[in-house]
Amino acid sequence: MKVNNKLTKLIKYYNLINHNLIFRESAINRYKKKDLKNETKNITQQLNNLERSISEIKNCSLKNYATKMVFSDGNPNSKIMIVGEGPGANEDKEGVPFVGRAGQLLDKMLKSIDLDRENVYITNVVNYRPPENRKPTDEEINRYLPFLEKHINIIKPKILLLLGSTALNAILGNEVVISKARGKWHEKKIGKTVISTIASFHPAFLMRQPEQKKLAWIDLKMIRQKMRDLGIKKIAF
Repeated sequence: MKVNNKLTKLIKYYNLINHNLIFRESAINRYKKKDLKNETKNITQQLNNLERSISEIKNCSLKNYATKMVFSDGNPNSKIMIVGEGPGANEDKEGVPFVGRAGQLLDKMLKSIDLDRENVYITNVVNYRPPENRKPTDEEINRYLPFLEKHINIIKPKILLLLGSTALNAILGNEVVISKARGKWHEKKIGKTVISTIASFHPAFLMRQPEQKKLAWIDLKMIRQKMRDLGIKKIAF
């Protein structure tokens, strides 16, 4: 009986002093915050280098008509990356993607699944505005595609949302059409990064075809569920 009492007291004692922390085999990681800062600094440097490389592209007619390069917006530490087609007039003026009416709709779409620009990362297939807001040509897409793929590999998202047929075809190929590709997950390997990729309608298209918003809402709910499945938490600045 005395032995049992001593054992009971000993167990209570170890629970009080949190013996798991004292006698754990692996060391306590006291440098996690420091490592995250270093990782963020590294990502920022890589993005700066990529932006500089894009600005130095030669023989690109888009640059002759554009006012500014439109590189990105949002949180580079996010695990959710959004790719659109290319800058429009407002984006060309501000130097930020999705700031016009289509951008306002995108913000509402993100808000519907409790996201905003502080916890996603946004870019486009091409970084300069095509004249008259026309669709980028295949030649222009191919010129910028290596930079887009590098961009994706720097961010290393777990979810990649492709808005519109230009983004869809650039990443998943020309043999797929958005009406059939949307609403489905595609596992896409880009460089060394394997990403859960989904296509949806571009906000500009939804403004012209508002009846398609119900399908876009299905896509958004799929993204919300995928976030839960992958354990993705919102990362604010």
